[in-house]
Amino acid sequence: MSTDHLFWIEGLFYLTFTLSLLFFYLANGRSLKWLGIIMLGAAFHGILAHQGYYANTDAKAPPFALVLLPNTLFIILGLLPHNLRKLAAHRNRKWSTLSHSVRIGVELVLWGLFMEKLVPELMTFEGRNFDILAGVSAPIVALLYFRYWPSDRFLIAWNCLGLGLVLFILVNGVLSAELPFQQFAFDQPNKAVALFPFIWLPAVIVPLVIWTHLSDIFLLLQSKRQP
Repeated sequence: MSTDHLFWIEGLFYLTFTLSLLFFYLANGRSLKWLGIIMLGAAFHGILAHQGYYANTDAKAPPFALVLLPNTLFIILGLLPHNLRKLAAHRNRKWSTLSHSVRIGVELVLWGLFMEKLVPELMTFEGRNFDILAGVSAPIVALLYFRYWPSDRFLIAWNCLGLGLVLFILVNGVLSAELPFQQFAFDQPNKAVALFPFIWLPAVIVPLVIWTHLSDIFLLLQSKRQP
């Protein structure tokens, strides 16, 4: 899908994807093991997308189940108590908070894809997508939390708000895609996320965002309960 008019969109997306992996690496104990697992998963989804697997709207089983179900399972497993205890020793909350700034790039990419008629307007900041607020506020929140306003409640509230924003647009993205249960944007459906490299948005970037929010919320709540 490399055409001249999509060059800047693809370039910005590759940069956003790379920064997402870098932030994950820095925020979670600089683990090459988990970074490698995520990259292998990205390669798997990338190959399938390049071969048109996710764009096959005639398949009997929804192709996107291969994206949504495993990621949901991995997020749940990552939040189990024994895994959270291991994570607590390695989580760098400054980097995990800053990691949400990649959502600025995501929103610009979605806007560009909308202009190319590959996603509906509702998935952009001109429509129903307010997720850019989390991206813009991430460096500000990190500065406030770590220098001027050391309140766990403040950071918990911000993470809850950011989680709500990403879940809201995730639901809208799924319901506007060319799936059997599509509800929105029939005139300009969400096609881009089934294509390479944009499959990495629902397959990698969004799950990392959701897991980072949830794990920070759980870890902050645990620290508040400890004497």
